[in-house]
Amino acid sequence: MRWDEQKVENDLRLPGVGAGAVVRTFDVPEAMGINFHEVRARSALNHVPGSRYGFSWTVNPFRGCSHACAYCLSGDTPILMADGTTRPLAQLAIGDRIYGTVRRGNYRRYEITEVKAHWETRKEAYRVVLEDGTELIASGDHRFLTDRGWKHVIGAEQGPGQRPFLTINNKMLGLGALGSYRKASEDYRQGYLCGMIRGDGHVGSYSYDRPGRGRCDHHRFRLALADQEAMDRTREYLVGSGVATQEFQFLRGSDRRRPVRAIRTSSKDGVDRVRSLIRWPRTPSAEWTRGFLAGIFDAEGSRNESLRICNKDEAIIGQTATGIRSLGFDVTIEKPNSCGARNVRLLGGLRQQMRLFQHIDPAISRKRSIGGIAIKSGAKLQIAEIEPLGREIEMYDITTGSGDFIANGVVSHNCFARRTHTYLDMGAGRDFEREIVVKVNVPELLRAELRRPSWKRELVALGTNTDPYQWVESRYRMMPEILAALEEAETPVSVLTKSPLVLRDIEIYERMAKKLPVSVNLSVPTLDEEAWRATEPHTPSPAARLDAVAELRARGIDSGVLIAPLMPGINDEPDQVQPIVDRAKEAGATFLGGVALHLKGEVKDVFFAWLEAKRPDLLPKYEALYQGRAYMRPEQRKHATRALKTWGRSRARRSPANGSRSKPSSPASPRAGGAGAGDPEHPAQGSPNSPRRAPPAQRSLF
Repeated sequence: MRWDEQKVENDLRLPGVGAGAVVRTFDVPEAMGINFHEVRARSALNHVPGSRYGFSWTVNPFRGCSHACAYCLSGDTPILMADGTTRPLAQLAIGDRIYGTVRRGNYRRYEITEVKAHWETRKEAYRVVLEDGTELIASGDHRFLTDRGWKHVIGAEQGPGQRPFLTINNKMLGLGALGSYRKASEDYRQGYLCGMIRGDGHVGSYSYDRPGRGRCDHHRFRLALADQEAMDRTREYLVGSGVATQEFQFLRGSDRRRPVRAIRTSSKDGVDRVRSLIRWPRTPSAEWTRGFLAGIFDAEGSRNESLRICNKDEAIIGQTATGIRSLGFDVTIEKPNSCGARNVRLLGGLRQQMRLFQHIDPAISRKRSIGGIAIKSGAKLQIAEIEPLGREIEMYDITTGSGDFIANGVVSHNCFARRTHTYLDMGAGRDFEREIVVKVNVPELLRAELRRPSWKRELVALGTNTDPYQWVESRYRMMPEILAALEEAETPVSVLTKSPLVLRDIEIYERMAKKLPVSVNLSVPTLDEEAWRATEPHTPSPAARLDAVAELRARGIDSGVLIAPLMPGINDEPDQVQPIVDRAKEAGATFLGGVALHLKGEVKDVFFAWLEAKRPDLLPKYEALYQGRAYMRPEQRKHATRALKTWGRSRARRSPANGSRSKPSSPASPRAGGAGAGDPEHPAQGSPNSPRRAPPAQRSLF
């Protein structure tokens, strides 16, 4: 039993952690309010497909993060669904398809994504009001995308609350509020049938003489459509109005056209009822008008850059134009085309199209799709007011595949990592940050897995997900056993950490280094105390990390320093980098790596928001450096890393201090810059690499 001096609270055990789990708590400042769930994992080695990071195997003994971010919105916030409708945030479920965004080229574009996690919390509420009247109720921690990047609802210019935050000078990105959604009434359903059947259906009766049988009357209603959604709605509404129909295959599909299905009835009563349903009303109600516009759009509407409804019937064209104007939208009626048909064209672009869809709710989701469209809108989305409501309310948040979603018409951030806790039936909200899973049997599992005949003694990297020497390791002491298992299996190891706690195991590393490729590397982005406290407030000091490098080297253990990211005009000047270089030299580091900042995806938005708040003088420079690209050009990257150009290879050729091998180990070059580059908790941004060679991105620096 580990940590026997701690308090055991088995009644706190969450259902997903498995039978027999032990929950421990203890009273020290670093862990106040956190429960540690001791579980028995099924495996220790995690395979990393491909060679992007320079290693194929990792070991991560912890799951969960006490430093996790938390965002949330009120439960009635309308979320834009993949079919173009909206649904309250509280009513979303895992697996729902909704709209998020993705950056492609110079623009951020709408893209369908999936809800990965959904949770509830309680937070102090703030009301954000935009110029067009859009209102959002959110926590102070929530982030929205503005014309200056991602910003929290509230924040501070200085002190512990320092972060980018909304001001009345900011403009949010998106479409703005689309209006409320209303259920279909009886008038709406009759209007929909009128628009759909007048636009695309056939209703007829005729008589003919049959030899020996006299005169026969024939009645027919038929509606043929390629879109099943509109077919299903029409058939449902007809059944509700007393008209039963049969569905059949009308046209088979081919490589050039979609299949077409149809519904029909030949009943006189049914056809007569259809005729009564599609009569023009003397005074159309607002609900009938909404339904008619939805039906005629499903039947005859199209949407590319513009939304048009086409027909030859002047009565239909007139009713369509009048109906749209009655809802507060502007239209124009175009001249007849070569077939004599006219188009009613909606004015105002994508925002007005989406607002009209919200008002009328057509059935065909294909025509409502905005996937791939750039987020450009003339909506008046400038911040008009931010006010605290003075109370806590129930709020909700989600995790999506894209990392964001469309909340009441604006782009809203979400937590990207929380869904991992749902794999254990634990909540993605508070559980992720206050219920930390500790895989207490990782050392035993690892030893067994490394003994398998199939094990090829490939490099195992530690520090790719969470820091293996974070505070909790001081109590669990799993790393000594993990290292012993790797040593016994003659397996190379590379470690990346921010903590001098690694020195606790220095004798193990010293023993391993005499017969195996071993590297223990520390991340040191800056020596400036103010910058360190602002960006890494819960980590050991950079000076202590460099002292750890010196001690590791004195014991003959390969140990390097990773400086990332190097940011033009901020920390890439030689006189800024040189102190780290000098301290690394004094420590005898076998490797010193530096990576020029690159801004990929939402990291670009976050970084530009930080620039706007802290270094607006650099905005023009960075806009030029990163316009339409995530990476600087090669000559610009070379300039940013110029302070390190004489270090790597020349240093590596020297005989390492105190008997270390001549081929030094090295941490991986982070592929992603920005805040957090080189952070062990961001595996795509900085991870240990194979000790056999320096990775290409680093070799190009020297």
